[in-house]
Amino acid sequence: MFLCWCLSLVALIPLTTSTNPGVKVKLTAKGIEYGRQLAVASILQKLKTIKLDDMSGKVRVSPIGKVKYSLKNMKMVEVGLPTAALDLVPGTGPKLSIVNANFRLHGNWRVRKHFVKDSGSFNLNADDISFSTSLSIKTDPTGRPAVSSIDCGANIGKMSVRFRGGASWLYNLFKKSISSAIQKAMQKKICPLVANAVSDLNNNLKTLNVLAKVDKFAEIEYSMVASPAVSKTSIDIGLKGEFYNIGKHQEPPFSPAVFSLPPQINNMLYIGVSSFTIESAAFVYNTAGALSLYITDDMIPTISPIRLNTRTFGVFIPQIAKRFPGLMMKLLVKMAKAPVITFEPNNATVQSFASVTAYAIQPNATLTPLFVLNLVSSVGARVFVSGTRLAGAVTLNKMDLTLGTSDVGDFQVGILNSILQTVLNFVVIPRMNAQLAKGYPLPTLGKMNLVNTQLLVLKDHVMIGTDVQFTG
Repeated sequence: MFLCWCLSLVALIPLTTSTNPGVKVKLTAKGIEYGRQLAVASILQKLKTIKLDDMSGKVRVSPIGKVKYSLKNMKMVEVGLPTAALDLVPGTGPKLSIVNANFRLHGNWRVRKHFVKDSGSFNLNADDISFSTSLSIKTDPTGRPAVSSIDCGANIGKMSVRFRGGASWLYNLFKKSISSAIQKAMQKKICPLVANAVSDLNNNLKTLNVLAKVDKFAEIEYSMVASPAVSKTSIDIGLKGEFYNIGKHQEPPFSPAVFSLPPQINNMLYIGVSSFTIESAAFVYNTAGALSLYITDDMIPTISPIRLNTRTFGVFIPQIAKRFPGLMMKLLVKMAKAPVITFEPNNATVQSFASVTAYAIQPNATLTPLFVLNLVSSVGARVFVSGTRLAGAVTLNKMDLTLGTSDVGDFQVGILNSILQTVLNFVVIPRMNAQLAKGYPLPTLGKMNLVNTQLLVLKDHVMIGTDVQFTG
């Protein structure tokens, strides 16, 4: 399954590209070794299913002359793949090689000479088996990756047959002829079987979340933006890593900048997520109107002395209490533009630009605008991995208020700082954190789990180092 995941990333390659990736993935030697183990286990299971077709023929046995023989019910009883390698060919891709393999096969024999018939069983041992195949990865009609085996070669070095039962002492005299026939038949079986095992990977490749739904507003695209860079020890892959509104792929007014993953070898996999990816999410949610929030008094904790009514605001702005006595109020916090995300070593911040419109709620439920504030705020962000999702949480660092427009006359904006801080800390930020805790999906395949995960905030990106396990 891990090999599927690796191959699927290699497969998603557009014909032309000039776009910088928003997400980078590095598969290390440790990850390649894990992929080798899973690939060998899969091929081993396939080899155990080999069943040769019944065989028959004639062979001359001295001194009795020609004997008709038949071999039936030939089944594999044991397979060993002691030495296997999954190598990376720079500029090409993976190559799987297996040497010193062996197997044992059991079957039944029957011979006839004129009116004389005899039968029994036989055991066949094959050793010094080797085969290798390169892997071709293309895209299927649905845009998903498809893998196939190419340039497969197989050779069986040694083979011996031992007949048992009946006059087996006699038929062991022509076992070389029988061994040769079975050897040719077996060699013809190995490569098609390996090709079939590789082809079976395509069922798993279809689970790759190339376009992953996040929620009712957004989805994220993980298509390739460039050919993978294959070296002897790693595969480096660039993914688009861009959020879109569901059903509407509108490009944001900014582009991904170049970033590089630092050299790392301790984990199987390293994933770099750029600030562009997070900013594209902010652009999408802002475009969808999901970053706007109406705030009413029942959303303020009851322990707070700050209430959303004209009495509280009238303490700071007397005109409000005079013109709209005894009314409840409502605030609309609306982003003026998408937030800006900044990643620096060990520090992630988000700067947002919003307007805060205050309304008095009339007895007939209509809203009377009172004033509009411009709010620039900075929050510190904590980024973490939850399962196979990247999640986060924010805390308020600072905020700055200026007056936009007012229907209640001029007033000193600074006197409202305590009210707005209460609103942000007790209403806006907890709701943001509830959504951020849900996270968004990282590029995964099937029932893939991330283990031993570490996350570092670096310049212009976060880097996730992780090992991988598959279940089911």
